Amino acid sequence: MRTLIKGAAVASLVMTSSIATASPLLWQDNSVTYLYGKDFQVDPSIQQTVTLEHVSGWSFGDLFMFVDSIHYNGEKDVAGNNSTWYGEIAPRLSLGKLSGQQFSFGPITDVLLAATYEQGRGDIKNYLLGPAVDLTVPGFDYLQLNTYYRHSDTPEGVRSAWQITPVWAFTIPAGRSDILIDGYIDWIVDNDGGNGDKHANLHFNPQVKYDLGKALGWQAKQLYTGIEYSYWKNKYGLQNVSGFDTNQNVTNLLVKMHF
Repeated sequence: MRTLIKGAAVASLVMTSSIATASPLLWQDNSVTYLYGKDFQVDPSIQQTVTLEHVSGWSFGDLFMFVDSIHYNGEKDVAGNNSTWYGEIAPRLSLGKLSGQQFSFGPITDVLLAATYEQGRGDIKNYLLGPAVDLTVPGFDYLQLNTYYRHSDTPEGVRSAWQITPVWAFTIPAGRSDILIDGYIDWIVDNDGGNGDKHANLHFNPQVKYDLGKALGWQAKQLYTGIEYSYWKNKYGLQNVSGFDTNQNVTNLLVKMHF
């Protein structure tokens, strides 16, 4: 089962790349974000992060990917590094677009096959694959619900788990401008893998951003300032115990530019 999921996730990424070369790009957005925060757990406590992000819509579905460059302000992690990096590539294949049929009922507007490849510094490699739905809910700019079977290759061995990832955005008018609240939840339901050393964990990661560019009379949705909140229970699947706090609660300062 684990080999099947890993192979299917890789195949989905390859197929998405092949389809994209022959499919029209419908829209895209690229951005760079700067974050500064304190009181991180497990990793060094003070971090600065620069994130390059891309999201696009295609005739076959959509694509999201990002790379984080993380710096520790003079501190070092357990491996002796004063910086690290992490990235994800996450294509989704739309059953409605690929088949030409309607896959909508109730609040569901489409059914998709979602895949993600995660990689970080060292031996961090994760492959995710599963069903997803797009939803129309009053007040939301968009709302997705992605469900994955997660296959992880780690230095401690191979483990698999189920992951549920809702993704959302909604906009609130604020005087001459707007406040955008968007983000995601990664809930890894069972991360044991039979070894007893990993635990279910939940990462709640919203951003609250003020459209500063629009307030200054520039183009809307171009320059944002605000905060990113990161709550992570049992970070990396490490159990929170006395003397080793793995429940992260951090508010980052944020500046984000779209181009």
